[in-house]
Amino acid sequence: MREEVAFSEAEMIAVYLRAEIDSARFGPAILTALARDRRDRHIIDQPGLDDADENTNRRALLGEYRGYGRNAGYFQGFPADVRWTRAILTKDELTAVRYIRYDYWDELSGGTRLATDAARRIRAGVVVFGQSTAGYLALADTLRPDQPFPELILVAKDALAPLVVLEGHVRLTTAMLRPDLLPATLPVIIGFAEAIEQWGCY
Repeated sequence: MREEVAFSEAEMIAVYLRAEIDSARFGPAILTALARDRRDRHIIDQPGLDDADENTNRRALLGEYRGYGRNAGYFQGFPADVRWTRAILTKDELTAVRYIRYDYWDELSGGTRLATDAARRIRAGVVVFGQSTAGYLALADTLRPDQPFPELILVAKDALAPLVVLEGHVRLTTAMLRPDLLPATLPVIIGFAEAIEQWGCY
């Protein structure tokens, strides 16, 4: 892992929201909140990171539907003092990134929390809690070597500790289904915090 540049909390939040606004699971909640507050989605698609009002609104939005900054929901127990950075991982380092501690991802990976094991099980036709995993194969078929791989958001206690996905589980899984299409190195966002182990998903 090679750290590149410091990354602000506001930048991390903007990347997080951009990754989820088009998702079937979380997108509707984001769009509903934007409409209620009479905000256009351009503050997520084209964030103005120098605009304090926009940054405040995006932070509140992530807090509303995910619990960020409120010690609630997904972010219950998540530390407040996180040092965010953009870093470069090799493809081999990416294979060691762990899923969050959550029953679905535990089951998909066979208990290892590794996307490489999840990919093997998906190819074998594993069913998780009664749900087919064939959708991951369909997503993997859309990957193209000439398209940049969207940044994952990861967390760790320090540079020597295991990296865990904060945002990007599906992308990581599809990447491990077609690692041949990944570049040798990939940019990621990493949050380091001594207290990250207090977050139950770590």
